[in-house]
Amino acid sequence: GAIDVGGALMQTTEVENFPGFPEGIMGPDLMHRMQEQAEKFGAEIEYDDAISFDLYGDIKTIRTEDAEFKAKTVILALGSSYKKLGLEGEVMYSARGVSYCATCDGFFFKDKEVAVVGGGDSAATEALFLSRMASTVHLIHRRDSLRASNIMVQRLQKNPKIKIHWNSQ
Repeated sequence: GAIDVGGALMQTTEVENFPGFPEGIMGPDLMHRMQEQAEKFGAEIEYDDAISFDLYGDIKTIRTEDAEFKAKTVILALGSSYKKLGLEGEVMYSARGVSYCATCDGFFFKDKEVAVVGGGDSAATEALFLSRMASTVHLIHRRDSLRASNIMVQRLQKNPKIKIHWNSQ
């Protein structure tokens, strides 16, 4: 909805793979700077939910509850959603031990043994974040190598609190 502005980057602690920030940047800071740059070049930001689109023809129309916007070009920035595993009990235990956001829920797992499923940069970021508070982080991956960037893989391998489980499901 309109109050979920910024997508997943608003929940990301450090973004290191975005051009122009060799030292990395916090997700919310990156979103703020992107907005500032867009506004500098004339973008007008509307915080509202689109209820319908007409994307045919030269002029596109977006309707909200209270307004109608017309433009030659529309960029659909629809955000992302968390990938679910489809395991039995996953939905039932969501927010009761199953979490999709380490930065949101990590403090619940202080000094506990936790698991992160995945092998990309998102899973690596979550595992590294959780290692600051959890006693042990098990990174479970279904292949024999990670898809995460080299720097993230190096950090995972150097972290004594992270144990990687290869070829696991």
